[in-house]
Amino acid sequence: MDHPISRCLHRALTGMALAAGILAVPAYASDAYPSKPIRIVVGFAPGGGADIVARQIGTQLSKQMGQSVVVENRPGATGTLAATNVAQAAGDGYSMMLASQSTMVIAPSMYGKLQYDPIRDFLPVTQLVSMPLVMVVTPSVPATTLREVMDLARAGKLANFASSGAGGPQHIAGELFNKMAGIRLTHVPYKGESAALTDVMAGNVQVAFANVPVAAPFIRSGKLRAIAVSSLARAQTLPQVPTVSESGLRDFEVLTWYGLFLPASAPKPIARRISDEVSAALNTPDVRGKFQEQGLTIVGTNPDQFGQFMTAEVPRWAAIVKSANIQPE
Repeated sequence: MDHPISRCLHRALTGMALAAGILAVPAYASDAYPSKPIRIVVGFAPGGGADIVARQIGTQLSKQMGQSVVVENRPGATGTLAATNVAQAAGDGYSMMLASQSTMVIAPSMYGKLQYDPIRDFLPVTQLVSMPLVMVVTPSVPATTLREVMDLARAGKLANFASSGAGGPQHIAGELFNKMAGIRLTHVPYKGESAALTDVMAGNVQVAFANVPVAAPFIRSGKLRAIAVSSLARAQTLPQVPTVSESGLRDFEVLTWYGLFLPASAPKPIARRISDEVSAALNTPDVRGKFQEQGLTIVGTNPDQFGQFMTAEVPRWAAIVKSANIQPE
């Protein structure tokens, strides 16, 4: 006999089973992930700091996760083209972006309208590394100290500085240097650090701020001369190079960081899975050794920690942009 209580119990149990199945989907998806190649979109040209980090971490993730991790370079507009691409991508965990503060916190402070919101449209996964910049000059410039660089600029014998692009940390560092030193070097933006440093080495531009991992080989070979690093402490890979702060511009500090982001619609369990895999990758002797050798400080935060960091970074960099009166170009 089909008793009413039995029918109610059957419906209740069926509903519970369906609910359990629905709730289990994200965890299952995370366990099955990845089932196809993953792309890491980088908003800067090959050979720059972001590209180097993306390729090294991508190679290790491929080994750990059993799927190809492909780096896709989409340079231009301070990384905002890449950010727009990933923000509009499917939230399935197979498209993520390696970005720096230039794309995620500086650009929103400089440009009135972007096609993405760095907080609303992205799911922070992990902050990978941070690193200082180094001021370099072409060897023909008769300066070996920051004071001599400032004196040449004041005498009109230095005219410009190169960066990897408008709105990047390298640009910010140059403008902050102008402001704190009371000088006026004209900004010359390039599409990537490699292009910028190539012109500095050729003598077409005289000064540049660049990420330590990118500039260090040229410094060691004598093709560039290091003047000062932008961190408050000296860089481990360039211990003989003083800081800007100790060289006379007290408390000068500009660091670059790189992190991974998914589209906001991506499942949080997948973000945690990627974060865990990245943490494991950062602790492998190969990756850790390469990053430390290049002067990178390994961070490796989880999604919650990185989200909190992002919330604090936006107003901090907005204040720097306003203080140095940095305008879009």
